[in-house]
Amino acid sequence: MHPIKVIRLEERESGPWPLITEHMDGEPRWVHPDVTSTRVPFIRDNGKRVRRDQLDVPDSFGEGVLCLIDRNGSYPSACSAVPLAPNTLLHTGPLEAFDKASAGIYLIDIPHWTRTDMPHPLGQIIDRPDEQGRVWVTTPHIKQLEKLVRERHLAAMPAIHDSWTGKANESLFKPFYTAARQARIELVQAGGDPYKAYKTRLSIALRLLWPKRKEQKSPFWRPDWRMSMVAEASVRHWTVAFKAVQEGHTLIALRNVDAALFWTPPGTPPDTYRIGTGFGEVKAKFIQPGEVIPEGDD
Repeated sequence: MHPIKVIRLEERESGPWPLITEHMDGEPRWVHPDVTSTRVPFIRDNGKRVRRDQLDVPDSFGEGVLCLIDRNGSYPSACSAVPLAPNTLLHTGPLEAFDKASAGIYLIDIPHWTRTDMPHPLGQIIDRPDEQGRVWVTTPHIKQLEKLVRERHLAAMPAIHDSWTGKANESLFKPFYTAARQARIELVQAGGDPYKAYKTRLSIALRLLWPKRKEQKSPFWRPDWRMSMVAEASVRHWTVAFKAVQEGHTLIALRNVDAALFWTPPGTPPDTYRIGTGFGEVKAKFIQPGEVIPEGDD
């Protein structure tokens, strides 16, 4: 199987490509309904004025502090086993069921989600349905919904009203993941400019699959691969947070694919996370009530 890396310019305005949008990432950006989130002024160490989130946790949550979980290398980690269609997507239309041998994009109904201690598994995708209340999702979210149905957290799989798919491959970007992981091991301890350059180049490499600006040229152009990677990272982020909630931890906010906030005793991160500097591990920082929430590497 030889992956088709670039879709010709004259083909990009037809077929599945106009259906793919940045909204398919599935990032949750959720705050617990009993918690108040406010944007407040904040001055960085370099003197720059910005705005940050401040979370007001009610007394009913009991004694505790905010524990910020910062995931390491969410996007390159997702490349280790993201389901992609290496060749071009074919119009496979409505499907009676998801075919595990295929990958692509799917038009589905929004599943009903009743829990208030976790965001919807499709994240912000549900905020932009079409006139019939349906949304386009990539394979990682379809697989996530299937798992939730098997575990009886969802009543049934949503109907698939339309699809563009190809033969699935989960190891297409495994070499990229392996190289990124090894580079991180070598550079994270050194820190400083070499590590910052590594993070920047890693981000650029993944964005080259679908540059933000149309005029920006790229040796690759596969928006379905790009959005599947981001969706896979979002699914993993949501899944680990859900495991923590199931084991009794209180989730306060689930932000982008890197950050989650829990209400915990001081110095006690949820034991469902692995603390460390490697891929698949997290950093934990404790924030007193009333403090602003850090962003990025602050």
